Amino acid sequence: MTDHKHLKRRVRERMARTGESYTTALRHVLAAREAVPDAVSGRHPESGQSTQNGHDEHAGRSGHHDAGLLHRLLPSHSEAMLAGLGGGIGFMYAVFEYRGHHPMVTIVAQAHPEPVIPVTLARAGIPHEVSRTGSARVAERALRETLAAGRAAVCRVSRFALPWRPGFPFPDPLEVAVVGADGDDVLVLDARSEPERLPLAEFMTAWSALKKSRHHLISIAGPAVTGPPRAGRAVTGPAGAGPAGADLAAAVREAIAGTVARLTGPVLGTSFDVNFGLSGMNRFAGQLGDAEGRTGWARRFADPEAFFIAMTRLHECLEAEYTAPGATRPLYAAFLQEAGTLLGGAGGTACARAADLYREAGELWSRIATRAVEPFPRYRELAAEKAELLLTEGAAAAGRLREIAATGAYEGSPGEDDRTGLLAELAGLAARAVRIEEEAVAALRAV
Repeated sequence: MTDHKHLKRRVRERMARTGESYTTALRHVLAAREAVPDAVSGRHPESGQSTQNGHDEHAGRSGHHDAGLLHRLLPSHSEAMLAGLGGGIGFMYAVFEYRGHHPMVTIVAQAHPEPVIPVTLARAGIPHEVSRTGSARVAERALRETLAAGRAAVCRVSRFALPWRPGFPFPDPLEVAVVGADGDDVLVLDARSEPERLPLAEFMTAWSALKKSRHHLISIAGPAVTGPPRAGRAVTGPAGAGPAGADLAAAVREAIAGTVARLTGPVLGTSFDVNFGLSGMNRFAGQLGDAEGRTGWARRFADPEAFFIAMTRLHECLEAEYTAPGATRPLYAAFLQEAGTLLGGAGGTACARAADLYREAGELWSRIATRAVEPFPRYRELAAEKAELLLTEGAAAAGRLREIAATGAYEGSPGEDDRTGLLAELAGLAARAVRIEEEAVAALRAV
């Protein structure tokens, strides 16, 4: 209990000093406590002093799940570089409506819809094998073989089936790494620096729950592939490839070009593409500030509880879920900083310009997220506790995490005039962010 009080005090001191959200400040304080090397900027996580190129960027843990997971497995690349190679940023905005339920806002601010980890590994030149099977027995055997060979196994599981990640009653994909087995237990690397111990039977339930990607396994071979691939598996990446063998500059250019294409052009090739990229951002900003239209947030979320759900969901999507804080923009700026040093010349100049813009955009997205939940202190308290438990205790706090997930967090909403004013304020911030994003994309085209 005393340790938790000290942790909270240090987090709040950092918040007051830096203006960061609780979750972001928490990650940096934990990184300093655990002596984790700064994966984004090279500065000491709490001092605020840069040790790389004189820049003062996000420090400590980036908050990006997939990049953070890969960095623990492949520390030769920074989290920022791994995130950027995987596509970095994106934007998908949608409001889903189902009979009998309030509308549900979803924003995906990271690269989407391609899974980040396989793309990152391919571009980084890291040899790996990808397999899928409908058979739990075959999947378990493949997992044991991977671990016996000394390889890390990245498995796509149902997020809410993990005991330390309770939530909605539907499958939602999440990549975790299985890094060992001990009797009937497996060691699962997720949010914490240390792996969680989970009975193999429970892990198999979570691994079997995704119909479209059941038992999806990425076996990371490391610096070289030894021996031929096993039957039914595809090897991606040349033998011996990796940080030294891959043409990193070419991979960086390819990744940036892919990000630009995803932000400016068709993603799925369907009518839903209007919700992606810069188009999706403009759509979001427009609907957020529309006080009269049927799809405007003033009418769509006129019910006080619906408004509460929309505001808290906005905070989650821009700061925590399917993103890193600041809609992943600060992390992408750190990637562009590295990329600019690598590329040099005109490409390096363009990267530096885009990095400055994405840092600015990230600050605005975080302001939107923070301002959206200012009227809801109980939600903020529970969200901070959840983040802290997930990062510090994990499976040991599964019971309390279930209690938080089951808590009815609705605590009322501001009056209609205050809601209208808040939406107008958020729409203004979003419009500014979109203009900056458009400038940033224009800069990236020159890389």
